[in-house]
Amino acid sequence: MSLVEVNFVSKTLVRTVTFTAIIPVENVSSKADGTTQGRLKTLYLLHGALGNHTDYISGTRIQRWAEDNNLAVIMPSGENQFYVDKPQNGEFYGRFIAEELVEFTRNLFPLSHKKEDTFIAGLSMGGYGALVNGLKYHETFSHIGAFSPAVFLDQLLSEEPATAGSGLFNPGFYDHVFGGIKSIKNSDKDYEFLVDELIRQKQAIPQIYLPIGTEDFLLDSVRNFHEFLTSRVVPLTYIEDKGGHDWDFWDTYLKRFLDWLPLDEKKASLNSGNVTGES
Repeated sequence: MSLVEVNFVSKTLVRTVTFTAIIPVENVSSKADGTTQGRLKTLYLLHGALGNHTDYISGTRIQRWAEDNNLAVIMPSGENQFYVDKPQNGEFYGRFIAEELVEFTRNLFPLSHKKEDTFIAGLSMGGYGALVNGLKYHETFSHIGAFSPAVFLDQLLSEEPATAGSGLFNPGFYDHVFGGIKSIKNSDKDYEFLVDELIRQKQAIPQIYLPIGTEDFLLDSVRNFHEFLTSRVVPLTYIEDKGGHDWDFWDTYLKRFLDWLPLDEKKASLNSGNVTGES
């Protein structure tokens, strides 16, 4: 297993960016001609507000689970920008995540290029980012995990946008992040619009895993989104369970999400917690 921090110049964001990757390379073999076989299934995992590319390493047991499931995990930094494009500002966080980062990591690591082997997930702000980019780039991602997602666009569009996100940021912040709050509705930042567009175009919608804690301040917003998805007959696994907007809940449901994904047969690798290298 390799835990790698990568810095590279993003053409999309026009600056140096950083991501952390978990690559279980011992389970990837090479052919005699130098090409790679058994390319890895990959999860692009997005952190929440105030976080960065190291969050999941310190907050969850993702490193162990990635090894056990022979899964590559790519964790970029979202810079509190909700992973969306703002063409008017020349900022393209969505394109960076779903196009440039996918292409760059596939060229750098032995990752599968198949849609059925490529997943996106995130928590809170990252859950929102996973939803909008997973839906927008539905030809790249087959499964979406949205843990306690920030699906509070209705609040942002209401007369009291400061209540969105439990008041973490002021309205001016959201206005900047989304390139104007009033521009969200019926755009590629609107998860309900993206679902309806895929239905209208008769496109396959990625399968969605949607857990929320019953003590989470986003519970009502997520329930409303669940009702919307149900009304559209979207492929969905929805779970309400005891917990808040915290790492205890996300650690639990990240593991259950991995169990839900169509991953390879589990195989424990040689590491400090398994010195024999036997499963």
